[in-house]
Amino acid sequence: METAGKVITCRAAIAWTSNAPLSIEEVEVDPPKAGEVRIKIISSGICGSDDHITEGKTKTPLPAILGHEGAGIVESIGEGVSSVKPGDKVITSAVPQCRECDSCLHAKGNCCLKEDVFSPVGLMLDGTSRFTCRGRKLHNFFGTSTFTEYTVMHEISVVKIDDAAPLEKVCIIACGFPTGYGAAVNVAQVTPGSTCVVFGLGGVGSAVVLGCRAAGAARIIGIDINEGKFARAKALGVTDCLNPQNFKKPIQEVVVEMTGFGADFTFEAIGTIETMVAALESCNLSYGVCVVTGLSPTGSQLSFDPTKLLSGRILKGCLLGEYKTRDQIPLLVDDYMKKKIDMDPLITHRLPFIKINEGFELLRSGKCIRCVLLF
Repeated sequence: METAGKVITCRAAIAWTSNAPLSIEEVEVDPPKAGEVRIKIISSGICGSDDHITEGKTKTPLPAILGHEGAGIVESIGEGVSSVKPGDKVITSAVPQCRECDSCLHAKGNCCLKEDVFSPVGLMLDGTSRFTCRGRKLHNFFGTSTFTEYTVMHEISVVKIDDAAPLEKVCIIACGFPTGYGAAVNVAQVTPGSTCVVFGLGGVGSAVVLGCRAAGAARIIGIDINEGKFARAKALGVTDCLNPQNFKKPIQEVVVEMTGFGADFTFEAIGTIETMVAALESCNLSYGVCVVTGLSPTGSQLSFDPTKLLSGRILKGCLLGEYKTRDQIPLLVDDYMKKKIDMDPLITHRLPFIKINEGFELLRSGKCIRCVLLF
């Protein structure tokens, strides 16, 4: 492409500080260095993790270009890049797959040791940035930064997908969908005829519901304080909806009474310590499995009575549904293209990129499951 090797000036949404709207400004995007890929972003979902940053709940170096749920087209590649070429359709992944570290080489591990999620530095692997605005360098976010017309990523975080895939839809396969769906089918391994409980009916929680339904769960109990989400949740497969604010007792006690002895599988898709404990106490004390997918505020400490586990309960974490990204995310896209999975109902709103702050308001209000930005 004629822009290869040159600095590209484009628009990006910048988080200069937390607790403030994102600012759409012109930025300069450097060419990719060795092992890097520059991508023209076509679409990006707004994820709850992005909102945690804007609200200051989760810390990351600022100023930064946020966004991690993107899909686009490769504009140019750096030296040594072999897995993608200019013109390829790709999905951005906050969880890389270097195929060399301990985690990548393990049969089930998917937390690549080159990730920049849990202790973010906001820079490329060489310790520098590819973004500049008003003469000031900007930080990267989760190794992705998709709230920009062009981004630069490491090859290990770029997932090549089917050229026929609709980029305005498959962008949510970058994070929200596999995190929830995989939590049910890969991490918990939900069994046919089982009872499941999902705490939080947003984007990730809704994907959990789809995973539970696909695995054959007989009963899916959805829990949220926003009753406006209940109709959509039932359309996805939730059988019972509960608002904790409508009960005088803790919601975990309500769930245990409803199910007799607690649920077979519970999922936390909110990211608060209280709901994590409630999810654990909602599952069967002998054989229940609780999976935590929600991103908790920086500095949080999870505390509960350890005897809750001695009886046999299992508490598990979940990173992107346990999928090895470059190997397995393309297979999810293929399943979507073959209509084996239907994630379309999760995308309830689409907005032009310049209305990104409206998208965040939709997310916070609970009026949407997933809002996708179109560039």
